[in-house]
Amino acid sequence: MPWLRRLWRAPAVAGWVVLGLLLSGLLQLPPLRWRTRPRQAVTCWWMRGLLRLLPLRIRCHGRPPRRTALWVGNHVSWLDIILLGAQAPVRFVSKAEVRHWPLLGRLAHQAGTLFIQRGQTSTEVSQRMTGVLEQGQGLVIFAEGTTTAGDRVRTFHGRLLGCVAGGDIPVQPVALAYHRDGRRDDIAPFIDDDEFSRHLWRLLGSSRIEVELHFLPLIDSSQLERNRLARSTRQAVIQALGLEASKPCQSAEALSAAA
Repeated sequence: MPWLRRLWRAPAVAGWVVLGLLLSGLLQLPPLRWRTRPRQAVTCWWMRGLLRLLPLRIRCHGRPPRRTALWVGNHVSWLDIILLGAQAPVRFVSKAEVRHWPLLGRLAHQAGTLFIQRGQTSTEVSQRMTGVLEQGQGLVIFAEGTTTAGDRVRTFHGRLLGCVAGGDIPVQPVALAYHRDGRRDDIAPFIDDDEFSRHLWRLLGSSRIEVELHFLPLIDSSQLERNRLARSTRQAVIQALGLEASKPCQSAEALSAAA
């Protein structure tokens, strides 16, 4: 029953978030403030703990790469971030608006999320991402630029992969799918005008959701330009999810952003 599930999940998640805020504050104190590894290790540990409180049963296919890589995957929900962040110490690329979300924005900032401002050029974005990768830190992007219901994979924006195209750092394709009773789940997706607190409330009342997480073979980026690299990565994700490789309709603005 939803109310019974929320009875214990809601205070447990609230307490874990408070713990996360306390830890993020401690990590801002010298000398930990300038040390990346402790911050990433604590973030990974915290996300693993949060997953245990949520109604998710995770099946992981493959393993995270041991070497530095650009993780690129499809995007269904804010849960994708928790799921991937719990697998290995990585940083995320996100739109700047997330920085101002209550609680979560602060946690994302303290975890080292790379926030992208509107109007930044492809060169500026690539330079910032390259700086993170050159420090030996894994970086995660959702190259669709938005979420879907999990029924398709939108075009991957090539400009977000420009930081590794023609270089030595590989791409790690990641595929995520949420199911319930053998069908696509309709609670996990965070889409359209959904609001975080309402979505979390529905999730806390949900029965168990099956999550399929695929770490696919690394893609050598040294011989591929960014748009071809984006297409190859998207195709790998589509195949892993068993979806049709259709070309979604896009607005002129989206096509411009992908160029």
